[in-house]
Amino acid sequence: MKVGIYGQFYHENSGIYVQQLLDILDQKDAEVIIEEYFLKLINDNEQINKTYSHFSTFEELDDSYDLFFSIGGDGTILQTITYIRDLNIPIVGINTGRLGFLASVQKEQLADSIQDIFNNNYSITERSLISMRCEGEEDNLGELNFALNEITVSRKNSTSMISVETHLNGEKLTNYWADGLIISTPTGSTGYSLSCGGPVIMPTTPSFIITPIAPHNLNARPLVVPDDTEITIRVSGREKEHLVSLDSRIATLPVETKIILKKASFKIKLVVLEKDTFLTTLRKKLLWGEDKRN
Repeated sequence: MKVGIYGQFYHENSGIYVQQLLDILDQKDAEVIIEEYFLKLINDNEQINKTYSHFSTFEELDDSYDLFFSIGGDGTILQTITYIRDLNIPIVGINTGRLGFLASVQKEQLADSIQDIFNNNYSITERSLISMRCEGEEDNLGELNFALNEITVSRKNSTSMISVETHLNGEKLTNYWADGLIISTPTGSTGYSLSCGGPVIMPTTPSFIITPIAPHNLNARPLVVPDDTEITIRVSGREKEHLVSLDSRIATLPVETKIILKKASFKIKLVVLEKDTFLTTLRKKLLWGEDKRN
């Protein structure tokens, strides 16, 4: 089995679980290729008492990998998809942090979970992405013009609100007066959109969620639309520029730039263990049903 690995050491004791994973894969004679900079961090980490110089490294991927391990939290998985892109490599998320909503493998059950994966006791869920292009801006985002969670426009260098003129399939929806606007996938419905009052959407529901951030229009509410909708937005305000974020990546655009958002042409595959369904995650991570009256 050929596996790729990418990770980050943001959380306490991460090194312990990274070493545990690498030792397990070593014992199973897997062909292991690690992102170049992450391998350097591994070999320099004080919690890891050995080096793994016998493992290969990658800077870019191809479609020859059977699995790809992402070690860290949800932010690490969002970074991982910038390597995976449209290669259809299933991602195994290993949560070494706190919430870890996207990660299927919890650090406390790492060994048993890896064994389940090698025994093929898992399923694959496909997640839609949202893509972005800007009319009149030449290749301003390059190949990383997509997001798994959400694309957000927000104000820059100002405490003043921005106006976000929004059209759906060419028909005007409204002008949002707000701090910003989130266009979320179902996967991202439990992230930034949820924090701003958006609904939780089942991950495979073919939809997008449009959620204003602190809207001054008091009647503005989150809106769920089909994911075959082309969403066009244009930001105006007192400043000459505004921010746009694609998951964790941020860019600056001139105001009045026409931004076209639509469903990406590819999907991301996530490994899901048999005992780890979305509804189980809701109960465990968001504490649904924890009210004592239940």
